[in-house]
Amino acid sequence: MKAAVIGSLVSAGLLILAAGGFSESREAFAQRHVGQEPSAGSDLIAFSTAAGDSQQITIIDPTRRVMTVYHVDGEGRIALKSARQIDWDLKLMQLNSAAPLPQEVRSMVQP
Repeated sequence: MKAAVIGSLVSAGLLILAAGGFSESREAFAQRHVGQEPSAGSDLIAFSTAAGDSQQITIIDPTRRVMTVYHVDGEGRIALKSARQIDWDLKLMQLNSAAPLPQEVRSMVQP
């Protein structure tokens, strides 16, 4: 099972790279269209972006609510940088927020 999951993640990353993952573009991250719709029957959502001298691949498993981040260097070496179950993150109302806080905005718009 573990080998199958790792194989799926690596395959998804390689597919992204084959689709033009290593771009020499210098446009800002916010200007890039990197989102990719999952194909029918797909269990994973994956997208990539340039991260310095490497490519960053983010894979989200919406069923398990897990996010992983990989870096692929110019030699093709893949390094897992982060993995996290996001269930509790999604329940937060705020974290590292600046004023106005969400409850302050709510009190401004609700009678």
